[in-house]
Amino acid sequence: MIHSLALRRPLLTVTAATVLTTMMTLGATAVSAETELPDTMTWSSYDVGSAGYAEASAIADAFGKKYGTRVRIQPSGSAIGRLQPLISERADFSFLATETFFAAEGIHDFSTRRWGPQDLRAVAGRPSSFGIFTAADANIKTLKDLKGKRFAYVAGNPSINVKCDAFLAFAGLTRDDVEAIMFPTYGNTMSSLARNEADASCTTTTPSHVYELAESPRGIRWLEVPAEDKEGWARLKAVAPFFQPYTETIGAGISKENPVDILAYRYPVLTVRAETDPELVYTFIKALDETYDMYKDATAVMPRWRLSEAGTPAIDVPFHAGAIRYLKEKGIWTEEHQAWNDQRTERLNVLIAAWPKAMAEADGKSDDEFAVIWEKHRMEALNSL
Repeated sequence: MIHSLALRRPLLTVTAATVLTTMMTLGATAVSAETELPDTMTWSSYDVGSAGYAEASAIADAFGKKYGTRVRIQPSGSAIGRLQPLISERADFSFLATETFFAAEGIHDFSTRRWGPQDLRAVAGRPSSFGIFTAADANIKTLKDLKGKRFAYVAGNPSINVKCDAFLAFAGLTRDDVEAIMFPTYGNTMSSLARNEADASCTTTTPSHVYELAESPRGIRWLEVPAEDKEGWARLKAVAPFFQPYTETIGAGISKENPVDILAYRYPVLTVRAETDPELVYTFIKALDETYDMYKDATAVMPRWRLSEAGTPAIDVPFHAGAIRYLKEKGIWTEEHQAWNDQRTERLNVLIAAWPKAMAEADGKSDDEFAVIWEKHRMEALNSL
């Protein structure tokens, strides 16, 4: 199976002497007398070459330099391959993508009998913007204008597609209201607009494909998601509660002079098991904060790891108590953040409680029958909130 193969991949040892020597040069820093990380740690992340891997490596290198901690990063290109080491306690922390939300909800790859809702917690997560882009010549100026238009989806990629569906929900639309076209790969999907095979899709603001569209005869337009539209946001969050309003100034057709109000989610999401020792999580996020100046220039987006951005809701799962303790000490965590966290925890708990009921009802039934039964129990649980 994919996850099994991913787990057999060789682990990368990250040390102060060997990692990121071509990416960044960090000055030697005295070891803090107050922050004591474990001597060794294991993290899982997206595959080698990804933003998540590069960012995990930069942070690991800083931890090695400041605290002498040796970090092994276990990369995987699959959602299950990244999460399995954390669940099986072979990884202490994971730098995950939207599979954090999927795993907590028990959906997509995690809706099978083997998985179900996972009791996960966030430590921090860098804001990453996400938006719907259209061809400027398609005359699509608002999200509602997407009705009847050619919308490009990625086959077999729920992480992208769920986000696209959330945008449609904001406008009171569903996938049935657009001409949904499935393309076989992410690259093929994103480039479909420049080929005039689609009129809109959704992604982050900096892939090469969106720059190509901006420079093509069709041009590019990003659709605004107004923060003041409370009803629209309520519909959007019913699909993807991990989104929050965000004003982006970097990307194709976007600048400080021409910003766009779109969405932010978190990638990577620094994730732990709910039962992870609060002292370890507290020490980790403290170290993340103390070494910020050492890793913040590793990539263009690393400054967004400052805790005033990375340590606040909304995010894929509730924040861990150890992280909240430190965020409170720093004056970052507010009553509003706590209210969000309490609601998110309640949602997760009702799903976890619904899982054994679905398993019992589906005993002896086929996998297809189980999927229907679980979805019924899942929706009943969510509707009870």
